[in-house]
Amino acid sequence: MTEPSKVIHVRNVGHEISENDLLQLFQPFGVITKLVMLRAKNQALLQMQDITSAANAMQFYTNVQPSIRGRNVYVQFSSHQELTTVDQNAQGRGDECFQALIQYQVRQSAVTARNSLQGRNIYDGCCQLDIQFSNLDELQVNYNNERSRDFTDPSLPSEQKGRSSQEVCMAFNQEPGQVGVMLQIISGYFFLSWGFLFCSHLKRNTMSNASAIAAAFGGGLPPGISGTNDRCTVLVSNLNPDRIDEDKLFNLFSIYGNIVRIKLLRNKPDHALVQMGDGFQAELAVHFLKGAMLFGKRLEVNFSKYSNITTGADTHEYTNSSLNRFNRNAAKNYRYCCSPTKMIHVSTLPQDITEEEIVAHLEEHGSVVNTKLFEMNGKKQALVMFENEEQATEALVCKHATPLAGLAIRISFSQLQGI
Repeated sequence: MTEPSKVIHVRNVGHEISENDLLQLFQPFGVITKLVMLRAKNQALLQMQDITSAANAMQFYTNVQPSIRGRNVYVQFSSHQELTTVDQNAQGRGDECFQALIQYQVRQSAVTARNSLQGRNIYDGCCQLDIQFSNLDELQVNYNNERSRDFTDPSLPSEQKGRSSQEVCMAFNQEPGQVGVMLQIISGYFFLSWGFLFCSHLKRNTMSNASAIAAAFGGGLPPGISGTNDRCTVLVSNLNPDRIDEDKLFNLFSIYGNIVRIKLLRNKPDHALVQMGDGFQAELAVHFLKGAMLFGKRLEVNFSKYSNITTGADTHEYTNSSLNRFNRNAAKNYRYCCSPTKMIHVSTLPQDITEEEIVAHLEEHGSVVNTKLFEMNGKKQALVMFENEEQATEALVCKHATPLAGLAIRISFSQLQGI
């Protein structure tokens, strides 16, 4: 029998399973420090911060069959006690150190970005950014593709026949310089494409960087998502007018993007307009919420003919709401987008909270089948499974951002199949 190890060996990892899927499967048990996808073998190696975290995961998945995107995966302790650089170079991905250059329009934007992001993780517990100022005054971009992009000139060709790979490497290996408009991302363990940094931290036009956002989904958009939609307003119909309001719609649609404003149509009480932050977020909402059940009604969610919602007495503004989820940790929030499930993830919980208190707070919305209280990065969180997706959705729209033992809790859908 293999001895306990920080490293977990995962088998039957199909091509449709992304790094993000695996991270979400194991994050409830502790910090993940490294991940290597062995695509040729349909396997993966994942290293937890300590043996205890790995043992807890193994013990849990001994009793519960782990499943990702409908495929059963099989886990065991690895014969490796530690993942090394050599292990990962064999795959050509994983814990490799990449570098990137990002140019802002003005110096202060670069200063603000570095001050805000230096030392931050892209994912919980991994992908730490090391950001310094570059000594280059200007970044010359000749091609718009997965390795470079000029967001001021979408007409650039995509073929990269100009600079040699040696020249590109020389540019990225420049020593950090004085304060300027250029940031140099010196290191960070990326499981994503080059363009993702632009997506996460720059003001962007959705159509010009849909491929960058795709990185949050493990390198490819979910089936049915084009990434090219530019319509930001969504029409929701077949609502239950006796139970719905703007804040409940906000709680549901904010899972897929920031909300600008919401309007209930008084002449059609079962209709509402929801304006999302951009076209990509609107497309996610339409894709994942079409046909969802809420308050006994099956929702119809489609793009509206209106490009935006005109501000008025009957509209609710959410542009500056602190509850918009994508103002921070946008990568993580994109990664967790999914259709409603019967499992919800509850965070921002008091340290002394009990499962009984959580159930008491949520059970008016349906039958709670199972719960699991755990700690991640020193913060209490919980998984709560309801009897069906509609009950879980009702709990989310009614109880997200409500106080529990003095703290406003945060609720989202979990893609885990069981507890």
